[in-house]
Amino acid sequence: MQDRPNPEELLEAVAAFLRDNVVSGPASSQLAFHARVAANALDIARRQTTLAPGMLEREHAALAKLLDVPPSHDVVQLNRMLCERIAQGVMDLGTPGLADCLWEITLHKLTVDQPSYESYVRIQRHAKSNDKDR
Repeated sequence: MQDRPNPEELLEAVAAFLRDNVVSGPASSQLAFHARVAANALDIARRQTTLAPGMLEREHAALAKLLDVPPSHDVVQLNRMLCERIAQGVMDLGTPGLADCLWEITLHKLTVDQPSYESYVRIQRHAKSNDKDR
């Protein structure tokens, strides 16, 4: 095991540096824009290293269950199978579990790619308030 800083901390530090020193500093507007893009890319990479593995496992399990196939297939194969079944008309939104599976996968992708997306934040807030009510 490596000592600190770990990869997540390194990515976070570089993103913070770009935001705090380049974006808000005396840089040109073009440089500031590119620094924001770079900082956002680093944030996505950080979230991918910490969140994506668990989400990938859940996506794999959900797709294998939905498609009723052995879990020996990888996620890429399972997604391809799902797309083929939808394209062939074998599955549609009336298929039990399909809409829920697609919703879950979409939310996982947003968690990594766009966690500050307004609709996503609203959905997360709503889900948390429902959890508190239980």
